[in-house]
Amino acid sequence: MSTVPTRKPEPSPSLASEGGGEAAVEGAPRSGGRSPVGYLVMPVLLAAILLALWLWARGEDLTSTERQRVQFDFILARAWEHIELTAVSTAIVLVIAIPLGIVLTRPFARRITPYAIAVFNVGQGVPTVGLLALLVTVSTIGFWTVVVGLVAYCSLAVLRNTMVGLEQVDESVIEAARGMGMTRRAVLTKIELPLAVPVMMAGVRTALVINVGTATLGTLFDAGGLGDIINTGITRSDELITVIGSVLVAVLALLVDYVAGVAEDLLRPRGL
Repeated sequence: MSTVPTRKPEPSPSLASEGGGEAAVEGAPRSGGRSPVGYLVMPVLLAAILLALWLWARGEDLTSTERQRVQFDFILARAWEHIELTAVSTAIVLVIAIPLGIVLTRPFARRITPYAIAVFNVGQGVPTVGLLALLVTVSTIGFWTVVVGLVAYCSLAVLRNTMVGLEQVDESVIEAARGMGMTRRAVLTKIELPLAVPVMMAGVRTALVINVGTATLGTLFDAGGLGDIINTGITRSDELITVIGSVLVAVLALLVDYVAGVAEDLLRPRGL
């Protein structure tokens, strides 16, 4: 009598996939982290862009005006003015928008939240040139007038992201912290704000990039910046100067976003 060969039972596909998935999770890198090589990609790319721009300008037959505008000292001075406009306006935005965003997420301030957001919407809804021109009518042209315009224009991004970051924190985590005896201030500083950092930093990065781009209008109001180079190229119909100024602004925006991204990785709590 012949016997039927028996087959060993195969592991369930679902169980196999679950086991494989668990191993994959354990071996996967933490989210939000980058390898050391990953941090070098953007600086190398930006350096290559600047080198290509320099080689292109060097190969052109430059006029006296072009030589003046592409000199390293002139570009460095305009770039520093641009960074000052961006840094000062962004710092003021952080001082205003982050504390206000925290207050508006507290239960006692929920009623005024729509009105506060509406006020900040006005600053972003008005065209930047029109807003700066309006400020000039009540003040004088110069550095601080442009800074006020930049603050009004980009505060909404930081305010919204601060509120969204705090509101998305799981309520059960907050209740657990309070059940352990933590005060409201401790819950905010040790639980809510650290968990909201990724979303808040996204708003800060947005504000920085907006400020770098919008600060080019500072040249129209005697505030300097890389906009001086672009404005000279446009008024003289000089393609070379216009391209150089535009590329420099783009490189600065990418560099600022990169630095803010590194700061976000450093501030992000472990495990997120």
